[in-house]
Amino acid sequence: MKKPPFESLKGYERLSKTEMSQRAEQFYRHMKLRRTVREYSSDDVSRDIIENCIRAAGTAPSGANLQPWHFVVVTDQELKRQIRIAAEEEERAFYEERAPQEWLDALRPFDTDENKPFLETAPCLIAIFEQKYGIKEDGTHCKHYYSNESTGIATGLLITALHRAGLVTLTHTPSPMKFLNQVLDRPRNEKPFLLLVVGYPAKDVQVPMIRRKTLSEIATFK
Repeated sequence: MKKPPFESLKGYERLSKTEMSQRAEQFYRHMKLRRTVREYSSDDVSRDIIENCIRAAGTAPSGANLQPWHFVVVTDQELKRQIRIAAEEEERAFYEERAPQEWLDALRPFDTDENKPFLETAPCLIAIFEQKYGIKEDGTHCKHYYSNESTGIATGLLITALHRAGLVTLTHTPSPMKFLNQVLDRPRNEKPFLLLVVGYPAKDVQVPMIRRKTLSEIATFK
């Protein structure tokens, strides 16, 4: 069997320990300012910013490099309205029927309910789809490996890139989200993974007071 082609690692520069430490700390300090925002300005976001953030997300590792994700950027006001209507229908069922009391109690500090005005107010929604399998040119299917994990990693990179660019986000996951396939005309092999709300924060916006776990609570060093 012929060996597959490889190439030299490009762009890597081994840094001094001092610079590595500085970069790691600076990045942490920047990322700890990231907050989920539920009130948005209607100011438009430049398309080139969104494009480059999605390009960054597309650099994520994936099973067998099959890159099983697709990002649908929604700025059309009518489409955003349709998404809000469908999402709020699912959210009403969640809050009134599906959610156990324990879950509702966990959500109480965030003052959330079935009303999701940010889905229309925010200038940009990014619907992230996980491709459960690929479709070849001849119409046959090919298995995607670790598609859920891979899409999750890409989504994390996207959120990080948007924060780095100076935008705020909200991860929205109405359940189920099958309506996104219909509203956005996506094929059957794509499963809605997450709806990311993107934009600038509303003036004088407030966010819940939260505590993030300490290093000792989230990591173990052996």
